Amino acid sequence: QVQLVESGGGSVQAGGSLRLSCAASESTFWRYYMGWFRQGPGKEREGVAALSTGGGVTAYADSVKGRFTISRDNNKNTLYLQMNSLKPEDTAMYYCAAGQYFELSRPGRVDYWGQGTQVTVSS
Repeated sequence: QVQLVESGGGSVQAGGSLRLSCAASESTFWRYYMGWFRQGPGKEREGVAALSTGGGVTAYADSVKGRFTISRDNNKNTLYLQMNSLKPEDTAMYYCAAGQYFELSRPGRVDYWGQGTQVTVSS
């Protein structure tokens, strides 16, 4: 059982930046495919970014390409999401996700979820 704890959310103005972190409880963190999902008010959960075990393969939602960067530090068992040029439509609860493999369009294949961290972007 992997426990995931997100941090780094907050309130920013449009154009600002935030860096989310996700700390994993297990030293086997390096074995997991990792990602970030988000869920805005009244919306379904959607995939934002994902990263392979070694960090060499990434996937991004079209809406965040060029603005968000996902990365991982396997020595620290931590996943990151650097978010730049934030827009009001990025407002959502952001969830860290771990699994053997999943696609951004298929959150049902995620094995473990964090509790979420709120990001609010004002115009």
